[in-house]
Amino acid sequence: MDLKSGYPWWAVRNGLIHAFPPLEKDLRCDVLVVGGGITGALIADELSRHGHEVAVIEQRDIGWGSTAASTALLQYEIDTHLLELAQRYGHDAAALAYLACAEAIPALGDVARGLKDVDFQRMDSLYLASRARDVPRLMAEGDARRGIGLDARWLDADALKERFDVDAGGALLTRQAARVDPYRLTYALLQRLRRRGGHVHDRTLLHTLTPGARGVTAVTEAGATIRARHVVLAMGYANQRWLNQRVARNRSSYAFITDPIDAEVLGQLRTTMVWESARPYLYLRATGDQRLLVGGLDDAIDIPARRDRRVDRKAAKLMKQLRHWFPRLDPVAAFSWGGTFAETADGLPFFGPHEQWGPRVHFAMAYGGNGITYSMIGAQLLRARIERRKHALDALFGFERLP
Repeated sequence: MDLKSGYPWWAVRNGLIHAFPPLEKDLRCDVLVVGGGITGALIADELSRHGHEVAVIEQRDIGWGSTAASTALLQYEIDTHLLELAQRYGHDAAALAYLACAEAIPALGDVARGLKDVDFQRMDSLYLASRARDVPRLMAEGDARRGIGLDARWLDADALKERFDVDAGGALLTRQAARVDPYRLTYALLQRLRRRGGHVHDRTLLHTLTPGARGVTAVTEAGATIRARHVVLAMGYANQRWLNQRVARNRSSYAFITDPIDAEVLGQLRTTMVWESARPYLYLRATGDQRLLVGGLDDAIDIPARRDRRVDRKAAKLMKQLRHWFPRLDPVAAFSWGGTFAETADGLPFFGPHEQWGPRVHFAMAYGGNGITYSMIGAQLLRARIERRKHALDALFGFERLP
């Protein structure tokens, strides 16, 4: 599955950090994680830290799928507003989802602590009202978030201009966000897993899965057999091929990264990510080396050749939008790319078993605009499932919510 186009920054910056050996012999483990991207790495780390013997297999090189194209804005904010989610599932369920995302940010910080060069940094998040008619909706959304204990300060047009030099009707400012280099974090987590005695094998393609009453047998394309008590399918958008039910729609998103910008010119953008209420929206955030990573202009394209042809044109439009919001900047685009992402109907992920495969095959589908935040929650949720414990989000983040 061709997941990206152009020159994704993390792969350009970091190169191939480490090659893990392909699996060439049979093995046994408690949990087999299929997928060596950031989602699989977070799940494997969570399970390993709590005593489970874990093996990870990845069909490509580690981190070379969607992780290499991720823009890695870590936010509690879900693409579906709290108020809209409450209308769909009720106030308590919506609050639970948002609060879990807020708690996932410091949890990701704990995971990243002590890992070298992963560029984890806490940030603020500025959610702009793109149009005057969006102001009342965002103000109401801010009231709802504050009502459940979340940080969401309203900035009117004057305060926004004074603090960020942005002309808009208003914005929500929160202090519960962060950034990370998802590619380096993936490698760091899986290298740590190896040091704990876990197994990591790239260039190893899953061929068949056979669930049983006491475990699951997986066979690779090369013929190696893996026997595990549980299997977690964390193959990103390829997960949908293993289901007879369509649960998400693949789309494409686009991004570019600038050359380094002087710290005084960046100003508040050094520590504040920005996104807007328009759909599709523009978003941006700084990196540790003072570049701006800018993305958005999502479309319904799911054909790699068509996505490839759109990268330069989309990057030019993103640059135009960036200059509209921040005319004082004079950025130079260094690299641009596009990538596949998936959207669910409600903006929520899917974690857990599906009736098609039984209770020992678990899906990790961290779809939506804050996939890494979801992946952190999913790691905790799946560990609870595997340990036969209840998790408060089992139903809301599971296939049970589907009609």
